Amino acid sequence: MVLDIRVLFVRHAKEVSNTLRRKGVTAENAADLTQETFLRLLSAEAHAEVDHANPRALLHRIARNLRIDQQRRERLVLKDELADEAFVAISDDRPSPETIVSDRQRLAIVTVALAELPDRTRQAFQMHRLGEKTISEIARELGLSTTRTWTLIREAYLHVRARLHEKV
Repeated sequence: MVLDIRVLFVRHAKEVSNTLRRKGVTAENAADLTQETFLRLLSAEAHAEVDHANPRALLHRIARNLRIDQQRRERLVLKDELADEAFVAISDDRPSPETIVSDRQRLAIVTVALAELPDRTRQAFQMHRLGEKTISEIARELGLSTTRTWTLIREAYLHVRARLHEKV
């Protein structure tokens, strides 16, 4: 006789979960253990280890064993209750060493790429990117049209981007 897991789940999942809840398991853990119970039943059935006489009892036995295993694991884990402020203090916002190395390499590539640009193009790019000036402000300072200034800045972006993609 092959068990119909869907039928068993519909009939007994809530009952198994409620039984776990009465034993002191949280709602989230009870849901997880209930799912795991049915997965174990599927696995046992695939290996012909299932006693088909009373599948309900088998489900409860599997759930009980899973709860016991979980309690044993929890006893081995050291717990420390922390306030939300303490969790924030634990996190480290600093970049990883790999990120630092990568960023430094990319910065060196950008520095070389900027040095390769013609003076006016580099100056327009730096005024726009580092000086945070608008294209019209840069055009007035350099005595160029806004279209020409935009073209210089665009050429600089494309050049820097090309150099970064070559080295990556």
